[in-house]
Amino acid sequence: MKKNQLKYDLACGSNKQKGFVGIDITKKDTQADIEFDLLTFPWTFAEDNSVDETFASHFLEHIPKGDSYNAPIYQFMDEIYRILKPGGLARFISPYYTSVRAFQDPTHHQFISEPLFNYFNKGWRELNKLTHYPVKCDFEIVKLDHAVSEEYTGKAQDAVAYSAMHMWNVIMDLQIILRKPKLTKK
Repeated sequence: MKKNQLKYDLACGSNKQKGFVGIDITKKDTQADIEFDLLTFPWTFAEDNSVDETFASHFLEHIPKGDSYNAPIYQFMDEIYRILKPGGLARFISPYYTSVRAFQDPTHHQFISEPLFNYFNKGWRELNKLTHYPVKCDFEIVKLDHAVSEEYTGKAQDAVAYSAMHMWNVIMDLQIILRKPKLTKK
């Protein structure tokens, strides 16, 4: 790890990542270093192109849907994009949409699947004629991974993929890494 990297654990709760600055809506009963509502835009705690990495574990699913055009998840992702340095990473972990964990918590508003992250890529939005959507970020998908249930740990990848297509609770969490491109595309 490079020295003096600025890393933010967004909605850190009581499980802040080592080497990260924790941000949460309250400092009470959390490991937050900064108290801030991440659904208040713009984020005043960070300058443009100033952050090396962000991490958000089990927060995306809590972002309210909003109306069909003005969904706060767009603003949230645009803020991450704004504060990341070129080449900076945004890492996320969320309950997978076919896991009971996605539904059991009454504070969940979103169901997270792989295709959601395509909406945060400008080229994909252009290809699908969705440039009118109110989102500007242009992330590259670096890595996409699944945390499978204990029953499927160690099983062949094709068996897990087949089961995941036909059954619930095979994949428990979706883990994804996005990158802000080093060169800004015009």
